[in-house]
Amino acid sequence: MDSYTLCLLLTIIGGYFSLRTIYRIYFHPLSKIPGPKLTAASHLYEFYYDVVKGGKFIFQIEKMHEKYGPIVRINPREIHINDPTFYDDIYAGSTVKRDKDPHFVPVYGVPNSMLSTIGHEHHRFRRNILNNFFSKRSVLELAPLVEERVQKLMSRFEEFYKTQQVVRMDDAYAALTSDVITAYSYGKSWRFLEDNGFRSDIRDAVVDITSAIHFSRFFPLVMSAVRALPLWALMVLQPGKTSLLKFQADVYQESTNGQKGASSEKKTENQVRRNIFEKLTDPTIPPKEKTLPRLQDEAVVLLAAGTETTGRALTIGTFYMTAYPEIRERLRQELRGVMPTPASTVSWTELEKLPYLNGVVYESLRLAYGLTMRLPRVSPDEPLRYQDYIIPAMTPMSSSSYLIHRNETIFPNAATFDPERWARANEEGKHLTRYITSFTRGTRVCLGMNLAYMELYLTIASFVRRFDIDLHDTTFEDIRVTHDMGVGFTRRGDVKVYGKVSRVVEY
Repeated sequence: MDSYTLCLLLTIIGGYFSLRTIYRIYFHPLSKIPGPKLTAASHLYEFYYDVVKGGKFIFQIEKMHEKYGPIVRINPREIHINDPTFYDDIYAGSTVKRDKDPHFVPVYGVPNSMLSTIGHEHHRFRRNILNNFFSKRSVLELAPLVEERVQKLMSRFEEFYKTQQVVRMDDAYAALTSDVITAYSYGKSWRFLEDNGFRSDIRDAVVDITSAIHFSRFFPLVMSAVRALPLWALMVLQPGKTSLLKFQADVYQESTNGQKGASSEKKTENQVRRNIFEKLTDPTIPPKEKTLPRLQDEAVVLLAAGTETTGRALTIGTFYMTAYPEIRERLRQELRGVMPTPASTVSWTELEKLPYLNGVVYESLRLAYGLTMRLPRVSPDEPLRYQDYIIPAMTPMSSSSYLIHRNETIFPNAATFDPERWARANEEGKHLTRYITSFTRGTRVCLGMNLAYMELYLTIASFVRRFDIDLHDTTFEDIRVTHDMGVGFTRRGDVKVYGKVSRVVEY
């Protein structure tokens, strides 16, 4: 290529990008939406903060809102609205359609899962397969399994008290939630709680997925190529996720064999009457919905979401109740009314009636945030109006739980763990629960919400009624979110809380 041709080519390329930038800033349908000119012109701003700096864009979005107001344009094609009253318009119910943004779903790294399903109708079909498993009535049927696993965790804490061993509370809670979700998924609890170090197949996979989450979005073809690698090569690049796939195959095979061998016998306490993957592979399900990649991706999502989100809320709640012993003592006093002895058990429905426990559960969820990253939705058929702004159809729009849960108008002194704020709100006729968006809302609300609540209530009640712990090598700075990797990461990576059981309550 001679110098003239090269110069002409560079001129054409430069002209193209210049014209595109002018169009995006001044003539694009979103040009009237407030925000920095740089974010309107290019995705590079977002790329720098999320990929280069590692999950920092959410903090830039927060600064944009402080400067420009509740609605901002965060990249050339997407807006973010930091207004809790508009949340249900974005994450709407079944009366309207909401799709996912096809340019965003590669972030999850599980393209065949319900989580990554773009279209409203396709998602509804996939969700309907499993809806009954996660209704409150179905979850209540699972109560004996959850209670048995909670009591096993309590027995482990008693062992740690005798040995005065420092415990990673986040690992302990993840083992509990892993046992429950594997049982519900495959028909058998896989006894993570019995493992000396609380085996971490599922958590390792979560770390792998979240570590690559922003790279996956900007370079989806690279991640597709990684998925196509043989297992030995994938083990090098994503050892955690590979281990989970192997674990999934092992547990599915063993649980299937166990069910065949026990077909004429009563199932043990660690087996459940139905399981999710029997339903997903039911003969009535179309073959294209039962491919191996589809089942593997759905398994990764169900196991990871069923483990990490609830485990994280339990960890955050435990940290604050230990850092502020008066909260723990206030809750313990309330619990004595329904749990006369430390070893008493009580149902989830009874625990839900306790106002201070409700406050502890909601604060744990609020400050654990759920997914910190934004989850864009698209209105495929009709524009929306926010204040004086028209949001064109097909525009990705989102509202981050991280920002809603930190909203000082809704939650005064938002950084403070304050269970009493919920009782005060009820007395004033305010319904703060509508602003807990850990599970999102609308047609794509988290399937496992009821199961998560049961685990939270039963575990917090049993733990607080029986034990005191002292924090070890863990401060407020160690739980502060410093990176948005889908879930909130701290300066130590995933949330880690170390503690030592200092007392077993005797009355």
